[in-house]
Amino acid sequence: MNEGTLVPIQDLIYEVRGQKVMLDSDLAELYEIETGALNRAVKRNKERFPDFFMFQLTEDEWSILRCQIGILKKHSRKFLPYAFTEHGVLMLSSVLNSKKAVSVNIEIMVTFINMRQFVLSQSGTNEQIAELRKLLMLYIETNDERVNDIIIALNNLMEKPKEPRRIGFRTDD
Repeated sequence: MNEGTLVPIQDLIYEVRGQKVMLDSDLAELYEIETGALNRAVKRNKERFPDFFMFQLTEDEWSILRCQIGILKKHSRKFLPYAFTEHGVLMLSSVLNSKKAVSVNIEIMVTFINMRQFVLSQSGTNEQIAELRKLLMLYIETNDERVNDIIIALNNLMEKPKEPRRIGFRTDD
């Protein structure tokens, strides 16, 4: 990467299929090699990269990711990119035998570790989300009559139907 366009590694880590991944083109740029060279090295060592280390994005995944990270059509690729999980990135260091690859991989691993530690240090996050959900429901109930009407209607549907009142004379048999 050029010194003027240095991007923090954590900004190159995306979530795809519920996993934190890095794209082949970003890794190649960090390693200062061509994306094609990186992918050829991986293909020569396919047995080292099972599906949970590396996978190719689908058209939909690539389209969504391009929108999220702001890649323009003119920067589109001939082939769909490969996404490398943390373990896949680690395996790359054994495939790319250069000092640059080793030093970059160490930086990437430290970044993954720091991200994981940050997430684990955020105790109470689930409780905070639950509290926000309650506040949102209270807001909706008090400020939006239409949503409140829908909630009342749904609650009425879930209740056991009341026995209808009988109209007329009562006879004792």
